[in-house]
Amino acid sequence: MKQRIQEELKNIEATYGVKILYAVESGSRAWGFPSQDSDYDVRFIYVHQRDWYLSIDAKRDVIELPIDDSLDISGWELTKALRLFRKSNPPLLEWLSSGTVYYEAYSLTENMRQLKSRAFSPVSCMYHYLNMASGNFRDYLQREEVKIKKYFYVLRPILACQWIESRRTVPPIEFQVLLDELMEDGPLKTEIHQLLERKKRGEEFNLEPQNPILHAFIDRELERLQTVAKAYKTDHEDLTQELDRLFRETLDEVWA
Repeated sequence: MKQRIQEELKNIEATYGVKILYAVESGSRAWGFPSQDSDYDVRFIYVHQRDWYLSIDAKRDVIELPIDDSLDISGWELTKALRLFRKSNPPLLEWLSSGTVYYEAYSLTENMRQLKSRAFSPVSCMYHYLNMASGNFRDYLQREEVKIKKYFYVLRPILACQWIESRRTVPPIEFQVLLDELMEDGPLKTEIHQLLERKKRGEEFNLEPQNPILHAFIDRELERLQTVAKAYKTDHEDLTQELDRLFRETLDEVWA
């Protein structure tokens, strides 16, 4: 699959006249809880040639390929990515930490990694993960019978919030790291491990009664974290000048 993904990335460069700077796995495979039939969620950052930027009109700043049964590929144009980085966009911060890198060229992403701790906004990321957990809990786990896979799309953002609360740093992308670092051994952790093994075996679509241990934890943490988030104040450094410079340096490096 890696070879196919890299071939698709080359085709994108040829079709759109761009250079891809960075391409990674995101989603459940990057988070560490893929199923047997999980698709590949590939995300990338790309840059156009100089003339593309010399226009008074806004242009489309994403590239999205049609999704097939196993592959989902989409990317952000460089200035879009840098604007979102300036806002401490959590998915982009996760891309920079992905353990599965399909392609990395030039110095952009290493420079972004060096700036990541300064771009990180605890309040912005806390609300992102909290809203994700609350929304998924409301939409997928309120019925009498639920799919076990949906628990992980609530548990992971809750653990990310706990990490931000306790460490004030960007949360690790891997679910297992969050679980091991933040949760003590006990019935709750055992229950999560058992569900994780079942998900990996392909039982994720099974409908079954709500898990009372997990629901109690989720209810308690969502309420508590809402209170925690409200006490946070915006403490975000403005990196505009440095990111402007990084954009220009990247253009020079790629299209020299």
